[in-house]
Amino acid sequence: MLKHTKVVLFLSFLFAFTQVFAGAITPQPSAPSVAAKSYILMDYDSGRILAEENADQKLPPASITKLMTSYVVSHELHAGNIKLEDEVLISEKAWRMQGSRSFMEVNTKVSLESLMRGMIVQSGNDAAVALAEHIAGSEETFAQMMNQYAQQLGMYNTNYMNATGLPDPDHYTTAHDIAILSAALIRDFPEHYEWYSEKEYTYNGITQHNRNKLLWRDNSVDGLKTGHTEEAGFCLAASAKRGDMRLISVVLGTRSENARAQETQKLMNYGFRFFETHQLYKANAGIIDTKVWKGATDQLSLGLTKPLSVTVPRGQYDQLQATTNIQQPVIAPITAGTVLGEVEIRLGDEVVAKQELVALENIEQGSWWRRLIDEIMLWIWG
Repeated sequence: MLKHTKVVLFLSFLFAFTQVFAGAITPQPSAPSVAAKSYILMDYDSGRILAEENADQKLPPASITKLMTSYVVSHELHAGNIKLEDEVLISEKAWRMQGSRSFMEVNTKVSLESLMRGMIVQSGNDAAVALAEHIAGSEETFAQMMNQYAQQLGMYNTNYMNATGLPDPDHYTTAHDIAILSAALIRDFPEHYEWYSEKEYTYNGITQHNRNKLLWRDNSVDGLKTGHTEEAGFCLAASAKRGDMRLISVVLGTRSENARAQETQKLMNYGFRFFETHQLYKANAGIIDTKVWKGATDQLSLGLTKPLSVTVPRGQYDQLQATTNIQQPVIAPITAGTVLGEVEIRLGDEVVAKQELVALENIEQGSWWRRLIDEIMLWIWG
């Protein structure tokens, strides 16, 4: 059985550990009351949830569904299966779609980029169905793809039945799952994310405005998507960036267009006012070395496969403490990427972040003499 050792890390230029902080943590006010059936406020970089209520309750998402439609299309573009210049035939089914529309004409061909912008900015149901049929042959098959991507992203309380968000008893998601999807859109396809900040889009001589009122009220807001049906109420998934901090909020089931904007603004202002986010480690950068036995070299650099950021109450950043737990003994050969421990970040008694430590390089076995000496030393030290 592997032994473990606990080592306190020095985070260069970030915080010192010459002594354990003994003072009291400054109290933080609770989140404001939000008039919605369900809501969540999440930091984009750290993934920390700053406020929530009923965030895992399954609810109809209305046109916020189109975030996943967009995500699937972006994946297909990235894979080279389709192109923005593709001319997409508008079927009779797409043309006849009810609700919000981009006014695509039946049996005409429309560029895929125009369909994407029509779906995102105008919330066109006709555009969403045309995209689904172009990629998967039918909207029903496309919905299967949507559900597969939802599972890959960890959206375990979500099920899609269509590409538009039109009501269906088996079509549902949660505020938490929408926040996960929103973060994935921003992270995975930044080149397409700029469409979510467009205030208007004109197609077929008809100009329609983005229904996200916060794009006009708050210049830090740059997305994402509104939704409304009688069953779902008024919904909004939004993201805003102030300085180096980005927040994602989702409100489901508010009473009006103004209400979904106002309740979202409450959450955003609360998050930016009372919290701060810092990146502690970059990906694939060495943060600690450990002893290697029986290897061609006796030191191994450990790091993380992805950046590690933390979100903490404002003014408490210098109270963070980091520890590592490293599996011992570390015996060659070692392959880069092998998990050998974890780093844990604490604020007082609370664990605010944790991530696996991995080998950043390959270590080959040492000579027979080195292996023999190390075997004897390991036996002596138990």
